[in-house]
Amino acid sequence: MIIGSCLFFIRLRMIPKGKVVTIAAFCTAAAFAAFQITIPVFGGIHLTLTPLIAIFTGPAIGSLVVLIINILSAAIGHGGFGMIGANTLVNIGEVVTAYIIYKGTKRLTIDRFARAAIATFVGLFAGNLLMIAMILVSGIQGIAQSQVQILYGLTLLAIINMGVALVEAIITGFIIGFLGRARPDLLGEGENT
Repeated sequence: MIIGSCLFFIRLRMIPKGKVVTIAAFCTAAAFAAFQITIPVFGGIHLTLTPLIAIFTGPAIGSLVVLIINILSAAIGHGGFGMIGANTLVNIGEVVTAYIIYKGTKRLTIDRFARAAIATFVGLFAGNLLMIAMILVSGIQGIAQSQVQILYGLTLLAIINMGVALVEAIITGFIIGFLGRARPDLLGEGENT
C-alpha cells in the first residue's frame, strides 16, 4: 500500500525528469554497495544511507529506492526475502523522517552540514524506534523471553545503531555540505540556501 501510494504520488504530482531518475539510480547503487559492507562489531553493523537518499530524491522516490535496495540485498542473502517488507518499512520511516527534518530546518540559520547531520541522526533514530515497535508488536516466535527482556535486548541494539547513526550523520553532513557548495542544483536548491 505504501509503495502504491508512492507510485501514485509520483505519477500525480510529477513525472520524474531524467536528472531525478539518474540521481535515484546513483543513490540505489551507492546505498546498495554501502549496505553490503558489514563491519564485524557487535554482530555486524553497516551504514544504510537512507537519509542521504531522502535528501537527494525526496520521500516518494526514496521509498522506491529503498524497496529496490532491500530486494537486491535479499537476492544475495543479506536479510532474506522474508524480511523485505519489515526492512523496507523501517527504511521508509528513515527516509520520510530525514526528508521532513532536512526540509523543515531550511528556514533556520544553520548550514547544510548541520541540517543534513541532524536529519540523518533523527531519521535513523526514528527507524530504530519503528524497528523496536514492529518487533514488540509482532513478537518473536520460538523464544522464551519476556517482553521486558526482548525490549532490553532491542534497546542495546538501538544504542549500538545510534553510534553508527552518529558516524553516518557526519558522513552525510560532509557530503551534503560539499555538494551544496559545488552543485546545489543536485539538491534542488539555489546557491544561497
